[in-house]
Amino acid sequence: MTKAVVCGVAAVAAVVSYRHGYAVVSAYGEDGITAFMIPLTIDGLVYASSMVLLDAARNTRHAPVLAWLLLWLGITATLAANIAHGLHHGPVGAVVAAWPAIALVGCYEMFMGLVRSTSRQHGDQHGPDLVQQALTAYKESIETGERLSERKLAKRFGRSRRWAKKSSKAPKPQSTTEQPVSHLTTLPSLEWNLLLPLVGAMRNP
Repeated sequence: MTKAVVCGVAAVAAVVSYRHGYAVVSAYGEDGITAFMIPLTIDGLVYASSMVLLDAARNTRHAPVLAWLLLWLGITATLAANIAHGLHHGPVGAVVAAWPAIALVGCYEMFMGLVRSTSRQHGDQHGPDLVQQALTAYKESIETGERLSERKLAKRFGRSRRWAKKSSKAPKPQSTTEQPVSHLTTLPSLEWNLLLPLVGAMRNP
C-alpha cells in the first residue's frame, strides 16, 4: 500500500514535470520529436542513476561515483527546467512550477529506499539458506539435463542475475553430522582399572 501511494504521487508529478520541460524546450527553439524526447532524458537520467545505485545496494557493492554525479545532475536539470517554466510569473510562479520536480524526485527516492530496505531485510533473513537452495536447484537442473540459466535462477528466487551467478558457484556447507563413538573408548581410566581385575577373576574362577 505504501509503495502504491508513493508511485501514484510520483506518476502525477512526472506528468506535470514533463509538461513543464516540454514547454521550456519548445520555447527555446526545439520542435517535433526532439521536443518530445529531451524532457524524457532529463527525468530519465534521475531514474537510470537511481537504478544503478539500487543495483549496487542489492549486490553489496560500492555505488559508482558516476551514478551519484549523474543523479544530482539530473535532479538539478529537472529543477532548473521547472523553475524556468514558471519564472516569468515571478518568484512565486517559479516555486510553484518547481514543486512537481521536487515531489517527483522525492517520491522516487523514497520508493528506492523502500525497495532497498525490503531487499536488505530479505537478504538478512534468508541470505545463506536462499543461496543453498539456489545452489541445490542449479545442481539438480544439471543432473536432469535441463540446466538453469542465470536469468531463470534469478527469476525463480526473485534476485539479480549477479546474485544467481554467485549462488551457482557457492560451496556446499560441510556436514556437521558426528560419527558415532563407541562408549567403551570413552570410559575413564579409573573405570578400566576397576573392570580389568573383575574380568580376570571371571576368566579364572
